[in-house]
Order: sequence, then structure tokens, then C-alpha cells
Amino acid sequence: MSTEQKPSNLNVPNLLTTLRIVMVPFFGWALLVDGGESVTWRLVAWAIFVAAMITDKIDGDLARKHGLVTDFGKIADPIADKAITGMAFIGLSIVGDIWWWVTVLVLLREWSVTLLRLSILKDVVIAASNSGKIKTTLQAVALAGLILPLPHGDGSHAAAFGPPLGSFELAGDVLFYLAQVLLAGAVAATLWSGWEFFRDVWRQRGDLRTARTSRRAR
Repeated sequence: MSTEQKPSNLNVPNLLTTLRIVMVPFFGWALLVDGGESVTWRLVAWAIFVAAMITDKIDGDLARKHGLVTDFGKIADPIADKAITGMAFIGLSIVGDIWWWVTVLVLLREWSVTLLRLSILKDVVIAASNSGKIKTTLQAVALAGLILPLPHGDGSHAAAFGPPLGSFELAGDVLFYLAQVLLAGAVAATLWSGWEFFRDVWRQRGDLRTARTSRRAR
């Protein structure tokens, strides 16, 4: 009788996941150069963030399509995701583009869900919900928009571009505040998907306890 061979941890999806983790400190450093006022380094940070989001999609698709899902990937992939987005939230709060209470609220939700998901991985499997997918998309788009060195307001962000830029500055204002609106939607989706996750965990653990009690009673 043949047994299905487990895929090796040394595969392309896991290498992409590891690359995302390695990129986090470089991303954070680029975002914070000159207090976040360097146009060049903000663009570098944006490129790193977008690359991380793209590789997140690619490695998941590759792993599922080619049967390369591993225990390492199940643990490392969510850690990589939360590390890069967490660094974006923290960095943008440091430079003043996101309120700290928003960052703290989102990170508490994200890491509590991730740690709980990993702790119950063998007993309970919670599939990704639609609200979770919406949350991830809104976070990625909003953060990417806020990482861009958009000239906005009358502060140093606009001053970093030199003299008044007319319509370009107006476009920067519009895109910056549009990203803020998307961020508000991302926060709402983050809290809602977190509630759904904890609800589903509670239900599945209740079902497991009921099933175990029934087996012992037989």
C-alpha cells in the first residue's frame, strides 16, 4: 500500500514566503529614511511592499496548484503577511500618515487571529472567509496608497516636493484621502472578519467536544 509523499519544504512557494520575511526590515528602513520624507526611498518602500503583495498571491497559488502545501508554509505564510503589513502600519504611524490607535487595533486583531489559528491548526481548520479576503485586499490597496510619497496638505509631505505643484499636488491630496477612506473600510473589514473567525472557532471547538463526548458514551 503506497502512502502519499509529503512535499519538501525546499520549494518555490516557501522560498517566496521566506523572501517576504527577509524583505520586512529593508521595507521598514526604506519607509523611514529621513523620517519618511525622502521621495526616492518612499518609492523604494512602495516597490518592496507591492512586490511582497504580489509574491503572496503567487506563492499561495503555486502551492495549491502543484500540491506544495507544507507545514512550514502554513506557519510561515501568515507570519510573512502580518509582518509586512504590520511594518507598514507601524511605519506609517511613525511618519504620521496613520493614527496610532488604528495601528494598535488592527495589529491586535491580526496577531491574535494568527496565533490562535496556528495554535489550533491540527484540531480546527477555518477556511478563509469572504470578509477576510476583502479585508486583505482593502489593507493592501490602502497601505500601498499611503506608502506612496503623495504630496498632500500644507505640511512637510507637500514641502518634500519643493515649490507648489499645482494640479499634481491636488491629485496627491485626492489620492491620499482616497487611501484613507479605503483604510477606514479595511479597519471595518478587519474587525468584522476577526469576529467571524472567533465565532467559527468557538462553534467548531464546540462541535469537536460534542463529537468526542458522543464517542465516549458509546
